[in-house]
Amino acid sequence: MNVRISHTASAQQFLEEASGQFTEGGNPRAKAIIYRILRDSVNIIEDLEITPEEFWKAVNYLNVLGARQEAGLLAAGLGLEHYLDLLMDAADEQVGKTGGTPRTIEGPLYVAGAPLSQGEARLDDGVDPGVVLFMQGQVRNTAGEPLAGAIVDVWHANTGGTYSYFDGSQSEFNLRRRIVTDAEGRYRFRSIVPSGYGCPPDGPTQQLLDQLGRHGQRPAHIHFFISADDHRHLTTQINLDGDQYLHDDFAYATRDELIAQITFSEDQARAKALGVSGRFAEIEFDFTLQSSAQPQEQQRHERVRALED
Repeated sequence: MNVRISHTASAQQFLEEASGQFTEGGNPRAKAIIYRILRDSVNIIEDLEITPEEFWKAVNYLNVLGARQEAGLLAAGLGLEHYLDLLMDAADEQVGKTGGTPRTIEGPLYVAGAPLSQGEARLDDGVDPGVVLFMQGQVRNTAGEPLAGAIVDVWHANTGGTYSYFDGSQSEFNLRRRIVTDAEGRYRFRSIVPSGYGCPPDGPTQQLLDQLGRHGQRPAHIHFFISADDHRHLTTQINLDGDQYLHDDFAYATRDELIAQITFSEDQARAKALGVSGRFAEIEFDFTLQSSAQPQEQQRHERVRALED
């Protein structure tokens, strides 16, 4: 028998009291959000007849999730981070902000303060024996004009699918750099071809995905923040064509416009000209920024990030 009491006046008053509606102090926005969370939570408890055992299992899950620092990973895996992108896309369309390279999720693995280079950079420290990658492109505005002095902030995983700072075996800022575009808006870097990765198999994110019958794999990808004066900040990433998870990304970050063609070559004459030997890969990818006079649009969204004040 499904017992329901959330509709009663006494229950409603209890939720309002618990969320601070009757107190003068505190933050009104926080009060409104917590009230909605409490209201929707008790509706879930009643609608789905959640048992005490299920409730406390969920509470413990949150403890484990926090202890493993996987909340950001779960937000991506459940599609919530992608949903924020969809909302921002819809808001842009509503006010006629069109054009430019599409946004997609940031993910939880950015580290602030990577070394700054002019025009070009080498991202890897030479330890990982992965295939050498050369990537270049141009940053332009929606009129097709090059943006000199734009900053291309790039980071990606190694061949094991792990990121420096979070993987203590890698050197500081390995596979992370900020590159200032040249007079023609161009950037260039040398790195290694990254691998995709999966959620930690023993972690709470994969545990929940298993309950949903879903995998926790991501295709190989490279993250970017692109910024320039008087232009909207762009948070995006490219996915490498040909990856088995290209259109089955557990984080829902793949967008057709962000699929980059990667070309592998064993042309030794070209390899010699590039200063390498053996097999190598190349990617060319351009970014287009929308103009904006609003300072808040020129900055990345505020959130807690590693090494960021």
